[in-house]
Amino acid sequence: GFKPGPVLYPFTRADTKHIMPSRSRSRDSRRSRSPSKKDGKDSRKGSPSRSPAKYSESDAPEKAKKPDDYGVDSMKITDDDAAFILGKGGKTKSKISRVAGAEMELHERDLVLEIRGSARQRRLATKYAKCVMAQRVGPVHLKDEDKSDQDCTLLDIPQEAVGFVTGRMGNFLRSTEDEWNVIMFFIGVDGNNRNREKESEKLAIFGDRRGRRGAELKMMSAAETKVPGFFTDKITIATEDDDGDWATETQVFKSDELSYALGKQGATRRKLQEASGCIIQYVGSTCFYCGTQEERQRAKDYMGWLFAQLEGPVSVATDGRDDCTTVEVPSDCVGYITGSRRAAMSQMEAEWGVLMFFTDADMNRRSGGSEKLTIWGPMRARRGAELKVMSSVETKAPGFFTKGLKEETFDGKGFGTDRMLLKDEDLSYSLGKGGSTRTKLATASECILQYVGNWVFMAGTRRQRRRCKEYLVWLLQQRRGTVTVADVAGRDDVTEMHIPRECVGWVTGNRGTELRKVEQETGTFCFMALDRNGDERLLIVGSDSGGRAGDSGRAKAEKLVNDLVQERMHSSRGGYGGGGGGGGGR
Repeated sequence: GFKPGPVLYPFTRADTKHIMPSRSRSRDSRRSRSPSKKDGKDSRKGSPSRSPAKYSESDAPEKAKKPDDYGVDSMKITDDDAAFILGKGGKTKSKISRVAGAEMELHERDLVLEIRGSARQRRLATKYAKCVMAQRVGPVHLKDEDKSDQDCTLLDIPQEAVGFVTGRMGNFLRSTEDEWNVIMFFIGVDGNNRNREKESEKLAIFGDRRGRRGAELKMMSAAETKVPGFFTDKITIATEDDDGDWATETQVFKSDELSYALGKQGATRRKLQEASGCIIQYVGSTCFYCGTQEERQRAKDYMGWLFAQLEGPVSVATDGRDDCTTVEVPSDCVGYITGSRRAAMSQMEAEWGVLMFFTDADMNRRSGGSEKLTIWGPMRARRGAELKVMSSVETKAPGFFTKGLKEETFDGKGFGTDRMLLKDEDLSYSLGKGGSTRTKLATASECILQYVGNWVFMAGTRRQRRRCKEYLVWLLQQRRGTVTVADVAGRDDVTEMHIPRECVGWVTGNRGTELRKVEQETGTFCFMALDRNGDERLLIVGSDSGGRAGDSGRAKAEKLVNDLVQERMHSSRGGYGGGGGGGGGR
C-alpha cells in the first residue's frame, strides 16, 4: 500500500503499483477577412475602432520575445481544403494553432495558409494541417518522421468501441480535444470502409505530454466501458515520456469505492484532479494518477482524506503544507456553508477546483464556538473559495470577518489582496442581478472579486487588482451620470470604437441589453464614455485581447459590435429606441 501525507489516521484501502506512463476541428460561417499580403493593407483599416498601445508602467509584463528561429511558412491549399482547415466557426484552425503553439492565417483569396512561429511550432502546425486535410480524401497515414517530434501517442482502440469513443458526429473526440488541447484522429482507416475484422484501430493523439496523457486515459476509460478488461487486463509499462519525475501510478478500487471516488457525473474525480494538479482517471475499477511526484502525492493524499470522511471527522496536520488554507467558521453557520447533502460546498469546490472539508469537527463543535474548514488546492483557487466562504458567513453572521477592518492595498507585484469599503447603494449596483455584474468585472480583469458584507476584496497580481479597481470605479460612475475616461492610449486592456451617432441606441440596446449580450459572450466590460474632448465612444475593456484569431475577448467583442453597426446601417427599420447615451448602465 502507499502512505498518504501528514494525516492522522490509518489508510490501507487499496494496493498501489507504480508504472511508467505511455506517451502520452470545424468550418467558419464567414470566410476569413484577412487580406492577402499583396494587397498591402491592414486588415483592420476601415473599422471604426482601434486598440491602444501597451502599458508603460514598470510592472507591465515584458512583450513575449520571439524565438531566434521565428519565421513564416506558407502552404498552398485548395478551396475544399480551406473549408476543412477552417472548420465550423474557424474552430479547426484555432485548434491547430493552439496545439502547435503557432499563429495561423488563412488567406482565402489566394488559398494560402500562413504559419508563424519557431521552427518546431511551424513544423507541428504544418503536420497537423496536412493530417486534417488528409481526412477529407481518405485514410490518414503517418510516416516515421511524423512521429519524431515526441508529440504523438498511438493508442489501440478495440474495434467494437471505435464508434463509442468517436461519438455521434465525432462529438466525443472533439470534446476531449477541447478539454486536453490535443488533436486526435484514427490513422490508416477509411471511414467508409472500416475493416471490421481487425481487433483494434489506432488512434493518434497529438499535443504536449500532459494533454496527450489526459486524452489517452479518457479514451481508455470510454473504451473499457464498452470492452471490459481490454486495458486493465494488460496494463503495460512505457517509459517514452519519463523524465525521472513524471510517471503514472495505479490504484484498484472496489465497485462501491469507485462509485464514491467518481461522484455524481464525475464531479468528485474532477475536483480532486483540479485541486491536486494531477491527472486522475478511472479505467474500469483502476484509478490512474499521472503527473509529477508532487502532484501524484497530493492526489493520493486527497483521495485518502476523501475516503476517511466516510468513517467520521478527519484530523489532518496542515503545518508545513503549501496547498492548504484554513478558515474559522462559526458553528451555527456550518450547516449554511455545507448546504443540504453538502450541495453548497460541492458547488464551491466545482467553481474553484478545490477540495474542502471540516476537520476536528468533534473537538470544536460547541455553542458560540467555531469549526476549522480546510481548503486544498492551488493558491489562487484556495483564495477564491476562501473569500466565497467569508462572504456567505458574513451574510449569516454580520461582522464576523469585517469587524475592525480597514481599507488596504497590497504593495507587492505578486499575488495579493486589496480591500475597499462600499456604500450600500454602490454595493447593490456593483453586484448586479444574481451577481452578474461582479462576475463580469472579475472575468474582464482576471481578478478574484468578492464582496464580504460591504467590503470589496480583490485578489490577484498587482496588475489584475489595479484593473479590477479601475473597472469598478468606471462602473460606479455610470450610476451617477456620464462617464469620462479622458485617455486610454497608454493601456493594453482597452479597445476604443467610435460608433456613428445614429447607431448608438441600436448597439447598446434597450437599457444596455445588446452590450450585456456582447459582454457575456466575450468576457469583456463595455460602456460608452467621453474622451478629453467630450466626444463619446464605446470602450471595450478586458485583459484578453483576443489575439490574431479574434475568436475571444476584446477582438471578438469588436467584431460583434461591428456586426451590430453594419446591421443598423443596412437596416430599413427605424431606431431601436432607448439605450443610448451612457450605454445602459451595468
